[in-house]
Amino acid sequence: MTSSASPQHPPLVAQSLEASLTTSDVARSREWYRGTLGFVVDREYERDGKVFAISMCAGTVRILLTQDDGAKGEERRKGEGFSLQLTTSQDVDAIAAAAKQAGATLDTEPASMWGVRAFRLRDPDGFRWTISSTRQP
Repeated sequence: MTSSASPQHPPLVAQSLEASLTTSDVARSREWYRGTLGFVVDREYERDGKVFAISMCAGTVRILLTQDDGAKGEERRKGEGFSLQLTTSQDVDAIAAAAKQAGATLDTEPASMWGVRAFRLRDPDGFRWTISSTRQP
């Protein structure tokens, strides 16, 4: 692996990555992440008595769901141009089955590829997720 870092700018050494996702309906997204993937609510943030953001976690993975304030228009595109990947030691087939039972539509069924077992799905705003495990069934 080559490094393009210069002496003035050493390579970044990160320890974690969290994601902040702007949602059309933060309560709907909370229920989707909780019911479909098993995330747990860590904290809800309110302003003027209304929830505007929700911090959720799944193991050491953290996401922040924020309510779209509409400032960029009603047609603001969400979830395009990137995907998020979760790696777990759990049974990917069981996670996929639970997601489908919760009403999710999978983009791909669980399959073995590139040395992992994985499936893909999207949240209600179109954010793409790949759930994978190195465990083979």
